[in-house]
Amino acid sequence: MTYKSDLIQHYTDRGYIHQATNIEALDDAASTKVLPAYIGFDCTADSLHVGSLVQIMMLRILQKTGHKPIVLMGGGTTKVGDPSGKDTARPLLSDQDIEANKNGIKKVFEKYLKFGDGPTDAIMVDNADWLDTLGYIRFLRDFGPHFSINRMMGMDSVKLRLDREQPLSFLEFNYAILQAYDFLELRRRYGCLLQMGGSDQWGNIVTGIDLTRRVDAQEIFGLTSPLITTASGAKMGKSADGAVWLNDDKLSAFDFWQFWRNTEDADVARFLALFTELPMDEVNRLGALEGADINEAKIILANEATSLCHGTEAAAHAMQTAQQTFAGSGVSDGLPQFDLAAGRAEALDMVEALKIVGFAASNGEARRLIRGGGARVNDVAINDENMQLTLSDFIDGKAKISAGKKRHAMLVAG
Repeated sequence: MTYKSDLIQHYTDRGYIHQATNIEALDDAASTKVLPAYIGFDCTADSLHVGSLVQIMMLRILQKTGHKPIVLMGGGTTKVGDPSGKDTARPLLSDQDIEANKNGIKKVFEKYLKFGDGPTDAIMVDNADWLDTLGYIRFLRDFGPHFSINRMMGMDSVKLRLDREQPLSFLEFNYAILQAYDFLELRRRYGCLLQMGGSDQWGNIVTGIDLTRRVDAQEIFGLTSPLITTASGAKMGKSADGAVWLNDDKLSAFDFWQFWRNTEDADVARFLALFTELPMDEVNRLGALEGADINEAKIILANEATSLCHGTEAAAHAMQTAQQTFAGSGVSDGLPQFDLAAGRAEALDMVEALKIVGFAASNGEARRLIRGGGARVNDVAINDENMQLTLSDFIDGKAKISAGKKRHAMLVAG
């Protein structure tokens, strides 16, 4: 389908839209004026991972098509906890933890958006600015009558928890009300007309639209993106080694590049559309490659996604490191490095080495990796659980530790 606005056309062509309210009116608005739109991000960790990358890319496209992104930090709602998609309540964080997490998350958006005071410059706001000062009785009197318990009980975030017979606290039950109030407040303060989010946020978004219509008699819009899973059914944002973080102090550019390089064949075209800015005709060409040729598309995907997140130099360095590593050339300076204290390189247990570089969380896991033939030092397989590294294993002071064919790191002797 063809739309009038570049924004909705981009979202449609690249596969970002799952559901939308009154998309024709939204398209009209986006084609005639600057559209302020927001996505909220709770401060539950000090970085976002690739599970949030669809939403980040949607904000980036919003700005590149002439509209204004509003990044809403959930300094207030994090104190409540979003029950969407969760079987248990999220751990309650202290104000200090929330502030530290917020500062870490801010670094992510500086890579993808231009912030400033211009009409299409992004802004970042914190819902703690208005939620922390709400008077409980006044809030209930002013807004409570507009929320139906019957309707809220049917929302997925509530219904799925209850269907599983998992407890849902009154604190969590309030989350949808607070998110709805956020939308109302953002429209009043910044003229925000659109809230976007993942498909699990549909009920919360619609609740905010309904509240704004009832209280301010204003039409605003909602749009959700599809839940992104891999072709094998895995949830986006996780790898065999844990979360794929967007901050380089949480995950190296090399490991980030390698995550995309290992994309399943069936996901390449979709991921190129969602996570790069390549023209769609090029996306379609690369996505149609088959057999060994699909590796070309995976490398381009890895380069493009890493360039956006870590910069073009880091992406080029990661690709070069991967080529050196997987071509069997041995030690590469581009791998993640772990420094050893002076003297530790002599008689270091292989089990301990695997734990230091993060390839095993426990002695038992490290031993199983060795027994399974997946552990290597300088590309030499290790099958002795009691093997110890010596200084001779440190070539120019470095030893390459590998787990399987795709995980590599450097131990650096102090």
